[in-house]
Amino acid sequence: MVRFAGKVVVVTGGGGGIGGATSRRFAREGARVAVFDLNLEAAEKVAADIRAAGGEAEAFACDIAKKADVDAAVAAAEARLGPIDVLVNNAGWDVFRPFVKTEPAQWEKLIAINLTGALNMHHAVLPGMAARKRGRIVNIASDAARVGSSGEAVYAACKGGLVAFSKTIAREHARHGITVNVVCPGPTDTALFAEYKEGAGNPERLVEAFTRSIPLGRIGQPDDLPGAILFFASDDAAYVTGQVLSVSGGLTMAG
Repeated sequence: MVRFAGKVVVVTGGGGGIGGATSRRFAREGARVAVFDLNLEAAEKVAADIRAAGGEAEAFACDIAKKADVDAAVAAAEARLGPIDVLVNNAGWDVFRPFVKTEPAQWEKLIAINLTGALNMHHAVLPGMAARKRGRIVNIASDAARVGSSGEAVYAACKGGLVAFSKTIAREHARHGITVNVVCPGPTDTALFAEYKEGAGNPERLVEAFTRSIPLGRIGQPDDLPGAILFFASDDAAYVTGQVLSVSGGLTMAG
């Protein structure tokens, strides 16, 4: 399929597990992909993989917590690839411990990356999309935003805020032909999940517990996410906005 032929797509955290899988999938479907990541080496590896497979991609160093970085990266991406059609806010970070054992400095970093970072990206991209009267934004939150998650209080708060923010932006920009939707991954085998397992103290037992709790019987893989993300970014979802979709193997089934 070439649903995104000629489209310019920005994926934040594009050098990681879900971000890398999503970037590669967009490229396979014809998009020109801007891979944003704090780790430029990781972003360049994903972009190189895409080019080696015949796709088009460029890597950009970007600390989404810093608005000046975001504005510069967005300007550079548009100069090299063209106006942005799709934004996927995927970058994230977490600390896995009970709330009372966290510190304000950790809260500030969690909020800066998981909430303020997404605000910065929207603020940089929305004016151009509004002027062109088209655009797709897909925000990657978490099932922690929908049902809570022990040991992730501030992260869950940030992702819950992102869900509410997404619904509001969907309302504000519907008249501009922009849709904004949210994908909420459940436990997924990424570097972040590896840190979560280590923080639990007994990683193997934690994985067994999660696996028993997931109706589909396995931990998610990064490649399980792009299908939902690309659906929301495609013309197939042109009449879908302000919605939240869990991709969790059935771990959560709340509305």
